Amino acid sequence: MRCYRGCRPVRLPPEPQQRSIRARRHPHRPKTATETATATAETAETAELVARFKTAFRRHPAGVAVVTAKAPSGPVGLTASSVASVSADPPALAFSVTSSAGSAGAVLSAPTFMVNLLRSTQAELARAFAVSGAPRFTPDQGWTTLDTGEPVLRGAASALRCRPLRTVTVGGSTLILAEVLEIEHGETGSPLVFHDRTFHALSNGSALA
Repeated sequence: MRCYRGCRPVRLPPEPQQRSIRARRHPHRPKTATETATATAETAETAELVARFKTAFRRHPAGVAVVTAKAPSGPVGLTASSVASVSADPPALAFSVTSSAGSAGAVLSAPTFMVNLLRSTQAELARAFAVSGAPRFTPDQGWTTLDTGEPVLRGAASALRCRPLRTVTVGGSTLILAEVLEIEHGETGSPLVFHDRTFHALSNGSALA
């Protein structure tokens, strides 16, 4: 529009900013005291359940094994106290790992692996494969290699060559279900047992009538 001398341009008021439809429909509302108290109680209950769960399994003894595999970088292994028999026919077992990196990751990606069931004289070996940086696969530990490439502990009570069938992720752990392909038995003797965060020997004298 043309403006003549003495004419002031009309200034229209600014358009009001439209509020977000999402903001109108879902306004931010702080939690009420009841909601906060409920969430806090649920968190406390979960923490207590986790603590009681850990205590329960500290009181439950478990056999100890070293799981080994052939990786591109060389032999890898880890200590496991969660090995369990799943089926006798066909032979199958299961165990869990708490990481998908390092030795655990190499075992998870290996086409086959060995489960070496330990004797009570091999507690130091179990400790070496339970912590990072400890000496592993040294000549004095008794390792040899199968024709298929997996490291096997000749002094183990038994060594089971396995092929993974399935993995299941539960929380921060991965459960591995595996088929047993071959089994080698070593010398009989007292097995290594893990109980209450400590290694123990299960002797013949501990048998109950």
